[in-house]
Amino acid sequence: MRIPRIFTQQPLSAETTIELEPGPSQHLSRALRMQAGAELVVFDGSGGEYPAVIDVVGKKRVSVILGEHRAVNRESPLPVHLGIAVSRGERMDWVMQKATELGAKDITPLFTERTEVRLKGERADKKVAHWQQITISASEQCGRNQPPTVHPIQQLDEWMSNQAAPLKLILHHRADALPASEDRPSAITLLVGPEGGLSTAEIERAESQEFLSLALGQRILRTETAPLAALAILQSRWGDMALAD
Repeated sequence: MRIPRIFTQQPLSAETTIELEPGPSQHLSRALRMQAGAELVVFDGSGGEYPAVIDVVGKKRVSVILGEHRAVNRESPLPVHLGIAVSRGERMDWVMQKATELGAKDITPLFTERTEVRLKGERADKKVAHWQQITISASEQCGRNQPPTVHPIQQLDEWMSNQAAPLKLILHHRADALPASEDRPSAITLLVGPEGGLSTAEIERAESQEFLSLALGQRILRTETAPLAALAILQSRWGDMALAD
């Protein structure tokens, strides 16, 4: 059985005993049916991880004993901030999960002219918290020790005006291929529109703010496919997914 990995919001330190939050506790005790003495790995998002052993399994909480900190870094050397238009159903959940696996560092949901889903107030906050939990679960599964940050939903223009990465890309099918370059950018911002695509005016405003238009081949990709294809290409060219020679 693979050793489970658990994220906690508590700051961790070596050789201490902590009580896990109700969610992870129930996952360990009920879903996995783990008992005292079982091994796991715990991380808090600050970098690295801790081997741990279950100390006590209670009705609602599980306490664990932490071992020595292991400075394990599985983050990509290429920080990518993904801005993606909010989409319907489970498409956003899928993107959050897979973008985490593909190394995205930041994810910002966006409202655009053609975004069909509109969320406000408490509904928006709950949805962002839901997406953040998906990235945490994906990080537990894929081995990342620093889950990507899911930022509050923003309007497209507001978000674009705050992006300062040296390479900013906007995906749409009427653009060019990724320009050839041997130099790894220090960071990338990647913009993906909604199901109906970004409007001509939105694309023009993005280009006026130094976003480079980019197409991924001759076929039109769905909004949940495009960011994952782009992330894989970027990680292959400049990140940690390069093929061995």
